[in-house]
Amino acid sequence: MTDRWRNWAGNQRTRPIRTVHARDADDVARAVRDAADGDLRVRPLGSGHSFTGIGVPDGIALAVPADPAAIRLDGGLVTVPAGVTLHTLNRWLWAHGRALPNLGDIEAQTVAGAISTGTHGTGAGYRGIADGVRGLHLVDGLGELHELGPAADPDLFDLARVGLGALGVLVGVTLATVPAFHLHARESARPLAEVLDGLDDLAAGHDHVEFYWFPHTTTAVLKTDDRTERRSPGRGRVAALVGDEVLGNGAFGLVQRVAALAPPLVPRLNRVMAGQMAAGEYVAPSYAVFCSPRRVRFLEMEYAVPRAALPEAFAGLRAAAARHAHDVAFPVEVRILRGDDIALSTAYGRDTAYLAVHVHSGRPHEAYFGAVESVLSALDGRPHWGKLHTRTAEQLRPRYPRFDAFVAARDRLDPAGRFRNPYLDRVLGVPCTSTT
Repeated sequence: MTDRWRNWAGNQRTRPIRTVHARDADDVARAVRDAADGDLRVRPLGSGHSFTGIGVPDGIALAVPADPAAIRLDGGLVTVPAGVTLHTLNRWLWAHGRALPNLGDIEAQTVAGAISTGTHGTGAGYRGIADGVRGLHLVDGLGELHELGPAADPDLFDLARVGLGALGVLVGVTLATVPAFHLHARESARPLAEVLDGLDDLAAGHDHVEFYWFPHTTTAVLKTDDRTERRSPGRGRVAALVGDEVLGNGAFGLVQRVAALAPPLVPRLNRVMAGQMAAGEYVAPSYAVFCSPRRVRFLEMEYAVPRAALPEAFAGLRAAAARHAHDVAFPVEVRILRGDDIALSTAYGRDTAYLAVHVHSGRPHEAYFGAVESVLSALDGRPHWGKLHTRTAEQLRPRYPRFDAFVAARDRLDPAGRFRNPYLDRVLGVPCTSTT
């Protein structure tokens, strides 16, 4: 028996039968075939930053290749071992004068984990990370390696860009990059009504826009990021330490503990935090603006709704928070993204608004998340694959026009259900021919 596995938030735990560390595609294929010989399931390990059970290994835990020395840059394309983290890749690319065009706000995920769960970022003219995938090396349930790309098995490649780890084990990923760029970040506390009324203009006028709203307040923390040739105003080491660590993590963690002990103080605490979160204005490398350290553990649910539905979605979420978030001192995050053509992307076929709710890890969340989910699901919402939700395959199928094509590819590539786990059975359905 191996040590217990747990995700970052601590809400998913298990003890794999064994953990295998793969150095290359041959090791991955061998691990899959060995699992078949023992009639065991296999789950590739990421960084554990999903809140759902998507990455839970209930058989063999497979650590995929992750050696940064194997990263290769060819023109604008970078090929990366699947287990390399975005944190490592971002800095490697910067040192080589390149960058990813968009990122989420956490960079601890592995490259494979980020694309497989649909990590997206924000920006009305930009798409999620998986949109930049130009090639995939994938080992299927029979231990066979597939090299996929727009010209190499394009139908399967298209389905596998957001694959949930259900089609096979990603060994390597090729991504499109852009020349390295700086972002001019502006963060300010604004009246919530002003931000909501002006969001379309803000999204049109800036490269990347998002806002945070603390329940029980009328204040939004607005963040706009724009590509720039400028290098000032910079963000000094002390300012970054105060903003990210002292306020963003230290003080924020203290607020969570106070909120748990004295819920009546939450509205006042949220008003204070809304003012403190605004970090002013600075210019920094793109990855340093997109991504922030997250040391206060939390649980999260996020839904993607058609962008036009955002006003109704936010109003419903706000009403749900008024009823069920009396002791919640975590903000709601709202982002906007351009639609894409990836089969299981939450932005498939439509420009999208994302609404994310959070609670401190270990705190009750069911009533709050459930009420928000009811509102957002009714607006044709699609839950983030890596964040808490209760949807099933029956409920998700109508939301994704290519859902059945994806399931058919899963059944073809993994006929014995080698990559199944309870979460995938719930969201994709149980394969009729599976024997594991």
